[in-house]
Amino acid sequence: MVRFFTGIEIHPGATIGEGFFIDHGMGVVIGETTEIGKNVTIYQGVTLGGTSWKKEKRHPTIQDNVVVGAGAILLGPILVGNNSRVGASSVVVKDVPAHSTVVGIPGRVVSHPTDVVGEHYDLEHGQLPDIEFKEIQSMREEMQRMEQQMAEVLRARSSDYEI
Repeated sequence: MVRFFTGIEIHPGATIGEGFFIDHGMGVVIGETTEIGKNVTIYQGVTLGGTSWKKEKRHPTIQDNVVVGAGAILLGPILVGNNSRVGASSVVVKDVPAHSTVVGIPGRVVSHPTDVVGEHYDLEHGQLPDIEFKEIQSMREEMQRMEQQMAEVLRARSSDYEI
């Protein structure tokens, strides 16, 4: 009945810590063996799903102070470490170390600071790196470099044939 009114589906077997916040919860699904730590925020359309029908730990464990962006899908008995961020629409199927940022499909750790102290880690989920843009930019730069090299080779060859 609650799912009908809220659009949020939380299995009664899930374990949820204090300070848990669902922002704009439509479409949120939290599976039976999910464990959520303290001060976790998730946004609309997040799925914390399982990958098996077996009666075992089959859903994610989300530790303290984690932010999970809109539309993210976390599948299986993975661990998302303290103070981490999961970018919107990411698909996470592997463990995420503490103090990390994960984005993409499949989810990849794109930042993992080693000098984090206490709760001073920035959990602003709207400021995540755009790894696809960085990859495309890198490819463009490589193409420009190759085009310049090719032009130099062609110029050198054409000067060899001048009369």
